[in-house]
Amino acid sequence: MKPIVLFIAVLFHALTIAQTTSVQFSPPLTEATPESVGLSSERLARIDDMLQFNVDNGNLPGIVALIARNGKIVFHNAYGMADNTSGKAMETDAIFRIASQTKAITSTAVMILWEEGKFKLDDPISKFIPEFGDAQILDTFNETDSTYTTKPAEDQITIRDLITHTSGLGYGVIDSDERFKKIYAKAGITDLFTTKDISIGESVKKLAKLPLHHNPGAQYTYSEGLDVLGYFIEIVSGMSFDEFLKSRIFEPLGMEDTWFYLPKNKQDRLVSVQQKVDGKWKKYPITFYDTDYPKKGAKRFFSGGAGLSSTAKDYTTFLQMYLNKGELNGIRILSRTTVQSIMGNQIGDIWGDGPKHYGLAFGVVTENGQDAGGIGSAGTFDWGGYFNTQYFADPKEQVIGVLMKQTQGSVQDDTGWKFRQMVGAAVDD
Repeated sequence: MKPIVLFIAVLFHALTIAQTTSVQFSPPLTEATPESVGLSSERLARIDDMLQFNVDNGNLPGIVALIARNGKIVFHNAYGMADNTSGKAMETDAIFRIASQTKAITSTAVMILWEEGKFKLDDPISKFIPEFGDAQILDTFNETDSTYTTKPAEDQITIRDLITHTSGLGYGVIDSDERFKKIYAKAGITDLFTTKDISIGESVKKLAKLPLHHNPGAQYTYSEGLDVLGYFIEIVSGMSFDEFLKSRIFEPLGMEDTWFYLPKNKQDRLVSVQQKVDGKWKKYPITFYDTDYPKKGAKRFFSGGAGLSSTAKDYTTFLQMYLNKGELNGIRILSRTTVQSIMGNQIGDIWGDGPKHYGLAFGVVTENGQDAGGIGSAGTFDWGGYFNTQYFADPKEQVIGVLMKQTQGSVQDDTGWKFRQMVGAAVDD
């Protein structure tokens, strides 16, 4: 191919994968006074007092909290310590391991490719990852040696099953079923995050050979489905998963502090994971993983279910894009109609008639949840992370709340529900 033709081909490819501009133009997040967006300064001060109290009384080592309304940041405070052992104070730009908050970002990436017509949500995943072609359900299990027998599943795992945690896959070391913990451990599955020299593709191919909890689509079982989809994104896009997120979500939205593995110039902002030992906050030890994974090791495992680190402001930016129905700063990440589908009830009555249903990326508050009070308007979407992080975004009130902490082990922490309830109570218009 002639050089000029090759250049045009490469340029055309780059243009076709770039995010599109939008006739809508919601500006990037900026700061404002609470009253200017209809929030009460006095009531936000109660939240400030509540968070400070929890740090002062040793319930938590440190916190960063952010509240935004109508695209304006009105509360962005840091409390306590980022690392108690070294005496490092918490700062508002601190970087946290967001663990399962990664899932919504991975789901967004899946839906970007879905909008491009690359697949249907009800396509079997085996169409793209053939190792999943022979779906089997766990039948019997031998406790003495972790051997097992299986029976054929009635259905194949679909992309929708993976994104909604209805695939039947397990979650290894954090699985609620001890049999699956043992099966995954014996198979050498990497469950969450790692410093080891392994790729997400290598782990997913091993995972595909293991039995399922149940027939795909039959019930909700929190799983490694989003890790599978991280590898799926690599196959469909032809890009590494980390590069896809960077070029298609993070850079367009200006999320400069969200990474699987932190560049050296950002590593000193990473908050330590801490646990309370004899009344003192100390760095969490190496267990089945090393908490320093965002800045050390092979840096090859891009976990779509749990691998990212971020700041309160970056994650708020991501949520603001959703409140704007898929657009921010004139860049459209998703269509308004796609966002509507993402927020819809994707698993029917599997969660019962409770306060939430599950969509394609989030738990979503129902009318029942709104009426019960304390968790936001119907349509409010949320999730949390393994290291004690939480967020919610209320489309009706145009309010976002993000609460970042980094703890493991037992904690006396009720800041999550209090923060959310008190943010709603601060609405003053």
